[in-house]
Amino acid sequence: MQYDVTAIIYDKHGRALSIGKNSYTKTHPIMLKHGIKVGRPQKIYLHAEVEAILKCRNLDKAYRIAVFRYGKSGQPLSAKPCPVCMSIIANTNIQIIEHT
Repeated sequence: MQYDVTAIIYDKHGRALSIGKNSYTKTHPIMLKHGIKVGRPQKIYLHAEVEAILKCRNLDKAYRIAVFRYGKSGQPLSAKPCPVCMSIIANTNIQIIEHT
């Protein structure tokens, strides 16, 4: 089942720095690298958190990431970042992780 997952990175003042969406077709080497690191090498498809990080032009100002996941009928679902995304987020300045 596919979900709509969106991640938004904010600075300390609450300004949005970047937005990422999950992909069920695009892969990225950073997903594979961290997937292997945390024992989940099958997690190669680009997650919303990682796309937001990759798109962020001011990653040094990133302070908070908010992750939202919705089902096919629009109901909010749990969007806690997976171990691969947590490993990647840990390599940034992001201090706060919020999720539905």
